[in-house]
Amino acid sequence: QVQLVESGGGLVQAGGSLRLSCAASGRTFSNYRMGWFRQAPGKAREFVARISWNGSTLYGDSVKGRFTISRDNAKNTVYLQMNSLKPEDAAVYYCTAGPVGDTYWGQGTQVTVSS
Repeated sequence: QVQLVESGGGLVQAGGSLRLSCAASGRTFSNYRMGWFRQAPGKAREFVARISWNGSTLYGDSVKGRFTISRDNAKNTVYLQMNSLKPEDAAVYYCTAGPVGDTYWGQGTQVTVSS
């Protein structure tokens, strides 16, 4: 059974940093695209970043230059380094994985940014 478990969320002051992790299990994910979405209360789900099996990356406009996605295939883990956090980055962050699209989703981890 495929499972994605996010961790690393929490409370941080504006301008601070957090690193989210997503541990995948149930199969090998080295040939899967993995990514992150977020959703704040009352707002639509928003694409944050993704990384393909070969390491190519794509970022949402609102996080470019501040967030970095990476993966460790040996650990079946994807990371999201978030720097220069802003209050508007506060949301539940979800990890995704799939051969092409976002087939699998984690339960989410809460990120709160105080101003």
